[in-house]
Amino acid sequence: MKKLLAGLFLSILVLALAACGTDKKEDEKSASGDQTDSKENVTLKVGASNTPHAVILEKAKPILAKEGIDLKIETYTDYVLPNQDLDSKTLDANYFQHIPYLELQIKDNGYDFVNAGGVHIEPIGIYSKKYKTLEDLPEGATILLSNSVSDHGRMLSLLEAKGLIKLKEGIDKTAAELKDIEENPKNFKFDANTAPEMLVQMYENDEGDAVLINSNFAIDNGLNPIEDAISLEDKESPYVNIIAVRAGDETKPEIKKLLEVLTSKEIQDFILEEWKGAVVPVK
Repeated sequence: MKKLLAGLFLSILVLALAACGTDKKEDEKSASGDQTDSKENVTLKVGASNTPHAVILEKAKPILAKEGIDLKIETYTDYVLPNQDLDSKTLDANYFQHIPYLELQIKDNGYDFVNAGGVHIEPIGIYSKKYKTLEDLPEGATILLSNSVSDHGRMLSLLEAKGLIKLKEGIDKTAAELKDIEENPKNFKFDANTAPEMLVQMYENDEGDAVLINSNFAIDNGLNPIEDAISLEDKESPYVNIIAVRAGDETKPEIKKLLEVLTSKEIQDFILEEWKGAVVPVK
């Protein structure tokens, strides 16, 4: 009888240990390696101008989803709110600005932002309803510029590169202002009182003799910079549009993956095909 009881107890103990082992394996499986179905995606909220930035991000969205990143795109039509929202942590990153603008925003507002990497360049164009070439611009013509000071150096450098003006020697041309114009052979008048997003409307209303417009606003309002501009900024422009993040976030895996996808051949080929030179990849 004792042997029978001992055998029965041993059998129960073996079964109990086996069940514990099975439960442990199931727990280990769910807690570690096999998380394909239960793993939550990382959410990445990025603020962007409508065109081309948000369009590019939409193209990248399914690629990032395969990498476990749920990209949320918040669109903006101005240049102020995207940085305010990044600073307040409403956004994880933004994609709308070039490096000189970011640097000016940091200087003026004390933002603790960094450039996580460049994606593309949008050449500024010179547009005119009245004249077909720069050479046609008459003596005393009025040229409309953005009222964004960070755009002035870029726009004046473009006018200089096209031979319309000459800037003072030795200045930082990215920070040039109207007062830095040294030579103005045709005595052009410069009007810098229009918000960047309103320059297309000024052009459509036939205001001034020529209007300098950023390509993202031109494209967003149905203009084709290559076909409609009478002159376009060179592709070698240093004004690269970047991903901006709060300092320290540039090392986050999801930010690195975002840049990796945006500078991939697939996305860069898409940019070239979609805008045919009006938007130029950095790689």
